[in-house]
Amino acid sequence: MDGRVLPVLVGPTGHPPKTYRIPVPDAAGGSPTVLVYRRVPRGHSKRLGIPQGWKYEYDPTGKADRLKWPWSKPDADPDATPNRKPDDTDG
Repeated sequence: MDGRVLPVLVGPTGHPPKTYRIPVPDAAGGSPTVLVYRRVPRGHSKRLGIPQGWKYEYDPTGKADRLKWPWSKPDADPDATPNRKPDDTDG
């Protein structure tokens, strides 16, 4: 990042957002690169395991967060065949 200080927006629970997406302009004038940072606990208390603050770590994958409902389909595996049918070569 370029050293600017951004205000931290907190939600109704007082927690900062789980992800920050920061667009970084391209030096050649092309489309900006989006860097993704995820919120992780800074540490936990000894007795109850309660998070004691937050920090942000860079996420090189940059995948979008999705709600994980029990009835949701799992993420598509790029190596899987369409409609999850076995190939003729599968044993």
